[in-house]
Amino acid sequence: MSALTVVILILYFVVDNFVVQRRAWLPECTPVYIQYFVKFFIIGITVLVVAVPEGLPLAVTISLAYSVKKMMKDNNLVRHLDACETMGNATAICSDKTGTLTMNRMTVVQAYVGNTHYRQIPSPDVFPPKVLDLIVNGISINSAYTSKILPPEKEGGLPRQVGNKTECALLGFVTDLKQDYQAVRNEIPEETLFKVYTFNSVRKSMSTVIRKPEGGFRMFSKGASEIMLRKCNRILDKEGETIPFKSEDRDDMVRNVIEPMASEGLRTICIAYRDFDDTEPMWDNENEILTELTCIMVVGIEDPVRPEVPDAIRKCKRAGITVRMVTGDNVNTARAIATKCGILTPGDNLLCLEGKEFNRLIRNEKGAVEQEKLDKVWPKLRVLARSSPTDKHTLVKGIIDSTVGEQRQVVAVTGDGTNDGPALKKADVGFAMGIAGTDVAKEASDIILTDDNFTSIVKAVMWGRNVYDSISKFLQFQLTVNVVAVIVAFTGACITQDSPLKAVQMLWVNLIMDTFASLALATEPPTDSLLRRHPYGRNKPLISRTMMKNILGHAVYQLTVVFVLVFAGEQLFDIDSGRKAPLHAPPSQHYTIVFNTFVLMQLFNEINCRKIHGEKNVFAGIYHNAIFCSVVLGTFFCQIVIVEFGGKPFSCTSLTLEQWLWCLFIGIGELLWGQVISAIPTESLKFLKEVGHGADEEEITKDAEGMEEIDLAEMELRRGQILWFRGLHRIQTQGHCKVSPFFILFNCPVREVSHW
Repeated sequence: MSALTVVILILYFVVDNFVVQRRAWLPECTPVYIQYFVKFFIIGITVLVVAVPEGLPLAVTISLAYSVKKMMKDNNLVRHLDACETMGNATAICSDKTGTLTMNRMTVVQAYVGNTHYRQIPSPDVFPPKVLDLIVNGISINSAYTSKILPPEKEGGLPRQVGNKTECALLGFVTDLKQDYQAVRNEIPEETLFKVYTFNSVRKSMSTVIRKPEGGFRMFSKGASEIMLRKCNRILDKEGETIPFKSEDRDDMVRNVIEPMASEGLRTICIAYRDFDDTEPMWDNENEILTELTCIMVVGIEDPVRPEVPDAIRKCKRAGITVRMVTGDNVNTARAIATKCGILTPGDNLLCLEGKEFNRLIRNEKGAVEQEKLDKVWPKLRVLARSSPTDKHTLVKGIIDSTVGEQRQVVAVTGDGTNDGPALKKADVGFAMGIAGTDVAKEASDIILTDDNFTSIVKAVMWGRNVYDSISKFLQFQLTVNVVAVIVAFTGACITQDSPLKAVQMLWVNLIMDTFASLALATEPPTDSLLRRHPYGRNKPLISRTMMKNILGHAVYQLTVVFVLVFAGEQLFDIDSGRKAPLHAPPSQHYTIVFNTFVLMQLFNEINCRKIHGEKNVFAGIYHNAIFCSVVLGTFFCQIVIVEFGGKPFSCTSLTLEQWLWCLFIGIGELLWGQVISAIPTESLKFLKEVGHGADEEEITKDAEGMEEIDLAEMELRRGQILWFRGLHRIQTQGHCKVSPFFILFNCPVREVSHW
């Protein structure tokens, strides 16, 4: 376009002067001709500068940097910049239960001791001394000595839990029984423990062996109740005596005690012990050691659901995001918690599986995972209980690799343990717990939740989608300016041999639409409306039909105004014409009005571009963005200074108050014209049907609940976004390939910012 402009200007000048007017090329006039040619070349360069939307990378950078900084206040510490915008496309979240969906403040609320089910914490007087001693020692010794209960920070507050929360709940139970666990630990220091079998996700238990004063060894064990009970062959009765514990007794206990506790959302833990009096066993043989246990008690531990989580999960569902709970808890406990959270609702035909059943359904006879089998399970799976870190990784990988559905799933995963590292790495976005998470988990993650709260993930989704929308707003604004400025410069130059917008003026316009506009439009704060639509598709076009309608509609208004002013402005304002002025003629009021009106139209169109989905109220929330207001007012002030005091460097001359008011009135007309454009149904514009391969109507869904001022354009959301720069860069750096950047812009699907 710029080269064509220069060629046309030169040919027009040569033909007009040396063919039509039959002037001779005089040597003394050569410097003047060269000045004309230089002027034409400058106009061509100006067209090139304005035509290329080079401000887009700046807008992306500002939007991401701004979002990352603000996400810190929302308890999201972003480690990888691309994770911010990737969350905008998230379609699935695989979340831990403890600490993420729940408060991670566990307390023992029920207990089963001596064939008696206590619905409330009993008095220590009800237990025989032998039983009470076994309970206190079994909990105090067989727990990490780093787990402890400390006094509350504030008077009247709850005691502080330090260390493993499950162990803290058990230690709190000891305290509720009016016993001192620290006295036991002082009597049996950690360095005197004979053998410790630390907890792992396979056996789901922990055991500690101590020497008995009278000789021999005693092993205390604790772990998942249904697993531990299978290893018990004896149980304490009411008197503290051991009695046989048969398989039918275990089934009755599971049915009458464990399942009722689990159905109330309680985590059930079994405490047991075993004495080795005869001979010392082979301590390395864990399978042989962890058998023939004597059950002391089973406790039900409550971890209340965070009060804000159910509402956050409702927002996720409305936003088209599926939340799955992956936990090591009992399936009944997990189902109860999932129901309280809203992940499961009565009447849903959804799956709640244990890890063993999950693996049975997805693996073949050789034990290998089959994607075809997994594809039949994961769409309906909402709760995966008694799962191992391997199960979590298998689920995440299976969802990502699945070809079910039109779009690939974008999966976010939470994790806190060292074994969660592979799943966090495999996920599109990995969230590590900032409080309970290990260093390995944090290192493998993309974002760290500093408060371990699920609602922070929802905020990350909002910020991710806000990045897309912010860049879209800027793109809509910039393309409008590009189209109008290029057409005005090209057409005006070809007709009048001079661009109505001078080179320095064009550079000022370029500064407005690149630096200032990217700063203003890329720093819009997120709103709840971002969660009222489904995720953008990964392969959707960059320009939606609604955006194209806005770009073309505002371009028509601006071009009409500019061309009327250029070719009839001197008559409308009763001033001298600025067309075909001599080479070094002083600035004219005519072209100053054209320039001033053009800039003011861009300023008011910048307000229009705050909304890209056809919303009527373009001023909604404008006062919440101080940067936007500052940029618009600052630009307007600078425009006044340039027009009134810019003089010849800016090709401007001062205007009268009446002329200023007319320029301002025409600029405000952009806001009124924007209302006209938004009132035109996009589907009625048939010529836009194929632009950007817009989404079909049946592909668009709408949740009317809570919708404010969003018209039919909201139904045709732009599912793609703005990240085209890498493709443009590659094409431009390949010398054998010449492709227009606008072709890439309108046809290239979304690419993640991380690929830039």
